[in-house]
Amino acid sequence: MKFIRSTKLLFLLLIFAIIGPIQPVSAAKKVAFVSGGFRRSVSVKSLEYLAKTGKAKGTLEDLLAIGKQKPEKISELLNQKVELPIVLTSRLINSRIGEAIVGRVARVIHPIKIKDPAVAIPAIRAGVILGIASNDEGLTAIDFLKAYPNEIMAINLPELFKVVNKVESVSDLIKFFSSSPLEKL
Repeated sequence: MKFIRSTKLLFLLLIFAIIGPIQPVSAAKKVAFVSGGFRRSVSVKSLEYLAKTGKAKGTLEDLLAIGKQKPEKISELLNQKVELPIVLTSRLINSRIGEAIVGRVARVIHPIKIKDPAVAIPAIRAGVILGIASNDEGLTAIDFLKAYPNEIMAINLPELFKVVNKVESVSDLIKFFSSSPLEKL
């Protein structure tokens, strides 16, 4: 029995010696907003600064001004924590419905220059799980960015706007039916 354990240990040491030290996966350093030929990158550090102070600087300040967005409002969004149990979330994002949801998110968020779902989906899953693990079973946008396993995360603006429009239309539909005069019938 001792011989088998020492053989396994020797084998593992040999593998580590051949491949070398394991390199840590780098987190996102920039977020690139992409629309056709347009591409603007913002550093994650400037997003963290905005989240902490409520003030934007540099390119981020310019982008918020162009988009007519208030830095304080974006800061709130970046700091909004969603409570997510890590085990349940892991099971969900690996279920069929989770696959569908993450697949749709992968159309919006993906590693820069790689829109392939085979790469984007695992990156999103890793960002979610590692982000939750780093924040005591909760997730903020900043946690996700810091855990996203690619240096530049692309946000496909046309796809993002499609999602936002769908969410707004579903929200309007729910409001319509909830305040509908049909209730009185």
